[in-house]
Amino acid sequence: MRTDAGHGPGGARAGGAGVKWFLTRLLAGIAAILVLVVAAGALLSFQFSGTPSDRAASQDADAAWVGSWEDTDTLADLLDTGSVNTLYVYAGDVSADGTVERVPDTEALLSWLDSTYPEVRPLAWLRHVESGSSLLRDRFPTEAREALAPEVAEVAADGFAGVHLEIRPVTVNDPSIPTLVSLVREELGEDPVLSIQAHHVELLPGGRVASFVTDGEEKYWSKGYLDQVTEHADEVVLPGVDANMPTEGMYGGFMVRQVTEAVAALRSREDLTLRFGVPAYSGAEWGPDHENEDALTAIAAIRLGLSKAEPAEELTTGVALYLADEAEKGDLDAYRTGWLGPIP
Repeated sequence: MRTDAGHGPGGARAGGAGVKWFLTRLLAGIAAILVLVVAAGALLSFQFSGTPSDRAASQDADAAWVGSWEDTDTLADLLDTGSVNTLYVYAGDVSADGTVERVPDTEALLSWLDSTYPEVRPLAWLRHVESGSSLLRDRFPTEAREALAPEVAEVAADGFAGVHLEIRPVTVNDPSIPTLVSLVREELGEDPVLSIQAHHVELLPGGRVASFVTDGEEKYWSKGYLDQVTEHADEVVLPGVDANMPTEGMYGGFMVRQVTEAVAALRSREDLTLRFGVPAYSGAEWGPDHENEDALTAIAAIRLGLSKAEPAEELTTGVALYLADEAEKGDLDAYRTGWLGPIP
């Protein structure tokens, strides 16, 4: 009588060999991924090393986000340094249809600034934050863009020196955002300031794909898309939060890389101000709160990045505290000693 190969002793041995082969290949693949992760971590940590140049410091063109103006004591401590010339004042939320829900009572802060710090420019910070990618659907379709652009200009004209747009997440090559920025520029005119909050720049070409696959959102922009979105902007801000690196050294290396890649992307731009975010907030209202992200590390990394990147003299660089009204003493101390001086 013939034994069925799939159920007899020979079949069992063959099946066991197949499972063993699969597990071997699977473990090898996992090991290879771990090696790459460890290597990438070591490379990022290595970036966060060295001595910054003396020139990599404040140009008195720094900024800060302001989410609340009920208590201006901490904000006043920051502005008293004389190195912050721009505030992004939370002024409204942008809906998917392009309408803006204004934040009430911003005139109280604007009046205080005008009387106490008249040299500081307030920009209307308008936010649109949702979940999901804009890969298959433009973040703002035509009707929404045409509705939003004049509303942005209307808000900016209400006592502000311009506008600061935060729109996220936005997938690389989403055509609606560069078009929107162009429309906003037309509505604003040339004199008001147009500031764009960008996404992180991918650490390596194509590196954004892995983040998209794991998170289902776009966290990174290519250098080309960064340049495209900000073509009509006067100021660009790279976020210094939500890097989500597992160690302080890797976060520092991440920030160094953000500086060098952003400068490389925008090096040819004249009359542009490029700032880098410094984490100084608590709670989840404004963004994820990661333990390894702090003001001191961010500022040290930004100085190292600027030293490596050597931006052209035409490019103004600075930092932006996120957020000034929630900054603690340690955050302000890091800004004063790490960024303002003393510089040897």
